[in-house]
Order: sequence, then structure tokens, then C-alpha cells
Amino acid sequence: MKQIFIPFLVFLMATSCKVQKEEEAAVKEPAVLWERQDETAQLKEQAQHENERMRFKLINSKTLDKNEIWRPFEKELSAFSAEKYESLKPVIFERSIPELQRAIQSGKLSYTDLTLFYIYRIREFESNNEMSLNAVIALNPDVVAEARKLDEKGVPEGRENTIYGMPILLKDNVNTDNMSTTAGALILAENKPSKNAFIVDRLKENNALILGKANLSEWAYYFCDGCPLGYSAVGGQTLNPYGRKKFETGGSSSGSGVAVAANYAVAAVGTETAGSILSPASKNSVVGLKPTVGLLSRTGIIPISGTLDTPGPMTKYVIDNAILLNALTGKDSEDPASVSGGKNYVKALTPDGLRGKRIGVMKSLLTDSLYNNAVEAMKESGATVVEFEEEQVSLDNFLTLLNADMKKDLPAYLSKYAGKEVTYNNVEAIVKYNLEDSLIRAPYGQQLFDAIVADTTSAEELERISAQLQESGRKFFDEPMERYDLDAVASINNYHAAYAAVAKYPALAVPAGFESSGEPKSITFIAKPFEEDKLLNIGNSFEQLNYLRKPPGNYR
Repeated sequence: MKQIFIPFLVFLMATSCKVQKEEEAAVKEPAVLWERQDETAQLKEQAQHENERMRFKLINSKTLDKNEIWRPFEKELSAFSAEKYESLKPVIFERSIPELQRAIQSGKLSYTDLTLFYIYRIREFESNNEMSLNAVIALNPDVVAEARKLDEKGVPEGRENTIYGMPILLKDNVNTDNMSTTAGALILAENKPSKNAFIVDRLKENNALILGKANLSEWAYYFCDGCPLGYSAVGGQTLNPYGRKKFETGGSSSGSGVAVAANYAVAAVGTETAGSILSPASKNSVVGLKPTVGLLSRTGIIPISGTLDTPGPMTKYVIDNAILLNALTGKDSEDPASVSGGKNYVKALTPDGLRGKRIGVMKSLLTDSLYNNAVEAMKESGATVVEFEEEQVSLDNFLTLLNADMKKDLPAYLSKYAGKEVTYNNVEAIVKYNLEDSLIRAPYGQQLFDAIVADTTSAEELERISAQLQESGRKFFDEPMERYDLDAVASINNYHAAYAAVAKYPALAVPAGFESSGEPKSITFIAKPFEEDKLLNIGNSFEQLNYLRKPPGNYR
């Protein structure tokens, strides 16, 4: 009997040695390390920038060691070669969700490879001080294991237009139960919520992969006055891939917009109060949707204003935006504004979404050549274009609304949705904490937080101001919409984001080309509440017939 087993034992030993040697051979990629650099010369040069908000006081965060971002994946990355990355690039880079799903369905790609491609790419650029964009604060340590589980299940049929297995970045004011949620503020660096935000649970229910957290303008850009867009104490200064240190990133969903533009993820989730999705989408040549307030839950998201806040999708293509929106919708009993989605936004897309639509264009914007080009493209697509002179409508007490809302809404988040590590429970306590080391915690000041502390608006006054602002915002859009029977109004970038915000109207930014300087610009379509399907259909048609997005040259 022993003689029978000897060859088998020899075989096992040989096989074991072979596997060991293969594993040792696979682990051959050298470690890539980020090293902190002296920024003195860069900051001196930046101090000459014509835009005051681009005169940075720092570029990299003084507290974040970027090596910690990708440290959980050292083993996987050591076996993921540069050759592997380059071989996958044509299959992944700038591809839409349906294209990626078809590649996975055909066996050209796996969910694990897709996830590791993005992690490798993030490390590749973010470890290089001459190329880094500071768009990512953290990566989900479980994401590769989660991708492998999906691969083990096999590729299900009918996933082409779904978020299944797609790596998504979240703006770092959205709660996750296995990563800190910081809003970019050092006081929340150890904020580890016990529960996901409602929209994160929706993504996970739809088998999306949460890739990690994107940088943002600290406290969603309601913190310092006139400070750089895209700066946070935790994440440092987010930079625009189309003009690194030259163009603004837009804010406050800066990291979300930059990460999508630079192909750091399939898509990202941003949040908007007034322009915080539309602005970075426009500045980074990506598609950004600010939904109607209530379409997407705000539970578990660090707030500015319970009146105006909403999360929204940021993507490279309109169809991807519709796919991500489908996965995010759902009625949340904890959010009083929440409604049932009830629509399939992908099915709403048609090949001729502009044909027969009546689009209002503002005469004051027709001096802009890119706006004019977009108007001509809409005409060629079968739309009826109606020129109108927008009415001058004042948004009095807008900042009062934000101050009064944040004064009550932020403490409510801290008491109910923050992790147990967070002991500060109001804006005044945060202001005092920052003053203890303002050079690190608030180098640009905290003027807006000071105004929140000083605010004395009563609940009755807040309700009156909110109603007046909504009336003003709706008057701005409704007057031309009703007079000319318009389906949507076309604007530029986030020019009219505040009006859409207070009106609680949805807005969709779609890439419209580039200025002569190379800076991206968008056409922004605005429609009536809960007409996201109409907006996406219009935007998709505009994109299909007038595709103007290009990836940033240095990040191809």
C-alpha cells in the first residue's frame, strides 16, 4: 500500500512547490511609495495666480499619509503588473457601464480586474507628486474581496444596464460602516459610523462595489469664505486634471468630479446644496445630475441644509448617470422629503430625445460661443429653441437659510448618525476645536462657521425665508417655462444653480466642449420637479449627437 501512495505524495509535493514558486514569481512588482515633498517653490509660484482662490497655502494634506490609502492592497498590487494594467486599459479606460458589462460578460474582464485596475491607477498617479490630483481620501479595504465574491458567483445575464459589480467612489460626507466619514474636517477624521447612509445600502443592494471616498471642499464648501475650491484639511487640495494648478476643480464635490474625469472609478456620488455637483461636473467635463430634493435620500449624509441638500450621480456618460440614479433611488422613512423613485431612467433614454422638445435659451448667454454651438446642435437634433430674457429675481436671505439650516441639521447628524468616537455636537464646539490649531485645522479661516454660530434665525423665520426663496426660484424658471411651453431651460455650468436649488428643480450638466484655454464647460439643462427622466433623455440626445467630452491629456 505504501508503494501506491509514494508517487501520489511526490506529485503533491511537486505541485505544492510549483504553486509556491508561481506565487513567489507573481509577487514581483516593487512597492510604490509616496513621499512628502517640500512645496515651498510650488506655493510661491501659485501665489502669482490671477485667480485669488487658486493661491494655495498647501497642496498635500499635512495629516494624510497617502501610502495608507493603498496599503490594504499591497499583496494584490504586488501581483498586478504594469503589463496587466496596460493590457486592461483599452478594455476599461473611458468605457461606459454597458461597455464594461459586455466585456465582463464576454470574459475579457472580471470584476476583480476592474477593481484592481482602478486601485493601481489611483496609486500610479497619486504617488507621483508631479501628477497627483488629491481626489481620493480613502479606499474601501474590503472592495477586492467583494469583487472576488461577485466573480465567484458568475456573471448574471441582463446586467448590461445595471450598477452590478461597478466600482463607485463616494464623496466623503456619505456614511459608510467600514470607513471614516470626515467631510474633509480633521475633527471628523475618526468618525466611524455604525451604519451606512441609506443610498449606500441601496448601492450595495444592487451589488455595486464601494471603491472608496473622494475628497471634497471641506464641510461641502460651507466653511471658509473665498478659500480654494476642493480644499480639505483631511484630503489636501484637489487639482483639476485638465489644468493641474491652473484651473479650479469646482466644488464642493471636487474629488468626485476629478476622479471620474481622471478614470479613477466607473462613477462617483456627489452632493449638492447649490452648485456642488453642477460646478465640478462642468469644470471636469463629466455628467452631473442634481436631482429634485427628495428623489434621493439624505439620511446618513453630513448636511448643510435639510431644505436644499441632495446627493446625485457623477459619470462620464449620460447612460451611466441614469444607471447610477436607478441604483440610488428608493423611499427612506427617515428622510421626510423622500419619495418613491418609481421610474426606470435607463428606459427613458431614446435615440431622439431632443426631437420635438422646446428648450429655452437665455439671450444673455448667447454671447458665449460654446453655448451658441450647443444651441445650434439642439436645433439640428430637432428641438425647438426659444430665446428669452431671464427676469431679474433676487434670492434675498439665501445665506441666512444655509446658516439656520446647518445650525440645526449638523448637530442632528452628529447626535444620530456620527460614530461614537465623535464627541463634538454643535458648530460652536467645532469652531473652538479648530482655533486650537488653526494652521492645520483651518488655514483659510472658518468665516462661514462663525456666521452660523452668530445666527439667531427663529424656526418661524426660517420657514418664511425658505418659502420665499422657493417662490423666487420657481418664478425665475416658471415664467418662461409657462409662457413658452418649455420642456427645459438651458444654462451654462452652475450659473443658475442657486435658482434651481431654492426652486428644488433638477439640473443636468453635460459636457459642451472646451474654452481656448483648455478649460472644460458644460451645458446645464433644468426642468420641473421629478422630471429627471426628461432631463436625462434630453442630455443623452445632446451627448450622442454632439459628443464633446475628451479625457484629460496627461491622464490617458
